[in-house]
Amino acid sequence: MVQAAPLRSGLQPFPGYRLERILGRGGFSEVWAAYSPYGEPVALKFLPCDSSASAAREIRSLQAIRQLEHSHLIRMENVWCYQGYIVVAMEMAEGTLHDLLEAYMDQAGTPIAPEHVCLVLSDAAGALDFLNTRQHWINERWVGIQHCDVKPRNLLLVNDLVKVADFGLSSMMTAGIETRYRAGTLDYCAPEVFQGKLSNHTDQYALAVTYCQLRGGRLPFPDTPSSFDHRYTRPAPDLNMLSPPERSVVARALDPVPQNRWPSCGALFNQLCRIVCDGNEPKKPPKGKSGVRQASAVR
Repeated sequence: MVQAAPLRSGLQPFPGYRLERILGRGGFSEVWAAYSPYGEPVALKFLPCDSSASAAREIRSLQAIRQLEHSHLIRMENVWCYQGYIVVAMEMAEGTLHDLLEAYMDQAGTPIAPEHVCLVLSDAAGALDFLNTRQHWINERWVGIQHCDVKPRNLLLVNDLVKVADFGLSSMMTAGIETRYRAGTLDYCAPEVFQGKLSNHTDQYALAVTYCQLRGGRLPFPDTPSSFDHRYTRPAPDLNMLSPPERSVVARALDPVPQNRWPSCGALFNQLCRIVCDGNEPKKPPKGKSGVRQASAVR
């Protein structure tokens, strides 16, 4: 087992990259503000890795995703190993959707305005559909990519755009349902994840849970176990934080049978935007009004 090195301000984990200050720490990672070899601010995410073999697999996967281009995917500049860590250098963000929810609660005493939720998550839906579609030629095969850890903390705000970040658990798929043990943050996991499987619609389920949280200020499942338990069965979701028309749309995205969900994340949010915005396109809030603090995705 490789012992992870301590991280500190001023450290250079790769020639030219210098750590400035820690932005956040989660159960499985740390994110630091840093400067690139060109003097530009970047975020460095440090993911502990206990073996060189698993590190090599993860780096190959991240390098493949790094080649993909979409306006709502976070830009990864580099990926490498450093003394017990996988390090991902990515563009700096102003905050996360979790920060945005906290800003709304602190400043307005309410969750995020419905039109604003539809706007930001429609951006994320487009990026997830791009990943999920089996259109990526990787390792001599066509694959779709399930992110496997969609949640507010992994949806970043960059120059008024929402970008999907943190691909450390992403999984490449060639079939509609596959046996994979890829449990992300359990509060957002689809029922099939607890059964050791992934589907083409696993990310859609997590995005629907995220919608409930940003829209209503709480999760639709109060009893999610704190650790992975394959015996756990998701109960019916509590969607009382939503209006009746929204509930039927979100309930379909949270169907325990993956094939019964919406055809895509975009289809889900097309329906929600019609309801929330009375058939109009969701409008952006005034620039600079998000009130979020500097942050980056921490799992």
